[in-house]
Amino acid sequence: MLDIAKYPIATYKKELSALVSLAMPMLLAQIAQVGTSFVDTIMAGGAGKGDLAAVALGSSLFTTVYVTLLGVMVALSPMIAQKHGAGQTEQIGEMGRQGLWYGLITGVLGMFIMWAAITPFKAFFDLSAQTLAITEDYLWFIGFAMPAAMIHRGLHAYASSLNRPKAIMIVSWLCFLANIPLNWIFVYGKFGMPALGGAGCGVATAIVFWLNTLILGIYIAKDRYFKPFGLMDKFSPPNLKTLVEITRLGLPIGLSFFIEVSLFTCIMFFVARLKGDASGTTEDYVAAQQIAISLSSLLYMLPQSLGIAATVRTGFYLGQHRAHRARYVSGVAIISAIIMSFVTAAILITMRHPLATIYTDDLAVIGIAATVLMYAAAFQLGDAVQCVASSALRGYKITNVPMMIHLLAFWGCGLLPGYILAFHYGFGIYGFWMALVVSLLVAAIFLTWYLEVHSKKAIRQQKQLNRTGQNKADNPTF
Repeated sequence: MLDIAKYPIATYKKELSALVSLAMPMLLAQIAQVGTSFVDTIMAGGAGKGDLAAVALGSSLFTTVYVTLLGVMVALSPMIAQKHGAGQTEQIGEMGRQGLWYGLITGVLGMFIMWAAITPFKAFFDLSAQTLAITEDYLWFIGFAMPAAMIHRGLHAYASSLNRPKAIMIVSWLCFLANIPLNWIFVYGKFGMPALGGAGCGVATAIVFWLNTLILGIYIAKDRYFKPFGLMDKFSPPNLKTLVEITRLGLPIGLSFFIEVSLFTCIMFFVARLKGDASGTTEDYVAAQQIAISLSSLLYMLPQSLGIAATVRTGFYLGQHRAHRARYVSGVAIISAIIMSFVTAAILITMRHPLATIYTDDLAVIGIAATVLMYAAAFQLGDAVQCVASSALRGYKITNVPMMIHLLAFWGCGLLPGYILAFHYGFGIYGFWMALVVSLLVAAIFLTWYLEVHSKKAIRQQKQLNRTGQNKADNPTF
């Protein structure tokens, strides 16, 4: 499968090294970005169980909108990577400028979506008035982060597709470190600021996103490596044709991201509607769910970074018309994801109680979270493989089929069965996580199968093009 045994071990090591070299800085950058949510969760938990529940609900909505729009922006990566592989240097800067316009437009859209969702959001949940008030303030503040977040994704795609992810890593860690004192100031009311509780996490996150975007933009503008590509050489107005092209490729990716993240978001919302029992209150279940999602998100950064590297490397080889090598690098990425998943599963199984206590000292919440983390360990294999397989397919600019597979797996095998198990068979929060394990395995199987099929098809098409080109060279009248 995926020609993984076709090349000698030296070639495997070479491709793995290239993937790791590209993925490692992006992994560290992703950890820093997800670490912002990690710090938010800890700070909110310190302010109180109600604050933690409010941030859990608010960040679930923010993550859903953010990840969906981010998925659309991901289209820039294979588009720029293929131009880079084909040596089309003069077109890369223009594509980057259009990516920034696209980020601004989608970011403003995301901001208004966040604000428009506040009223129906409050009406949906039967929680305390204090928790709902904190959630409302959090959503209002964090809405300001959206434009910066999407512009940053445009810069992220530009730098990573040009094989310079280190800049993203450095800037992300600087902003992650800044997020810690900012949270402390706004959550607990230091230096004359009001104590906003969980809502203060929204203020800190918005500031951090804008800092991240501005610093990364200045870095790219000043760094000598990026000069030949000309991102900042001139002003370009929005080009409707290019924006439509990004939308055409990115919309199915965004929908795939939405389908996946909405699975977790809907579970969070349904958990918030579970009635309290002898094991804990509704707030206990919501807080435990947030802990499990926070830790799972941190570990998910490993296959996600590997997947981004696979998108770039696959697109680069296809730009060079080396379909065999694109197929092989996809296989290397899949094998690496499988190995990685066993490591992350072991971490969750052995460390689940100590990890839960980082967030809270509430014994009821810790007990529920520790059990949920066992299910999170069980889906590590499926989650890692489906993430990398879908990312490799993006390198081929294949987005519609992965979207349909995600729809079938996550909603058909995950959300619907999870709801039935939770509310009709009495499994509660654990019913959702049982279904998650199944849905991610289904996605992994079908996405890997389609990657195998399409990568073979790309090789056949490449051979046909090569034969056509040779015929034209041999017969000028052809």
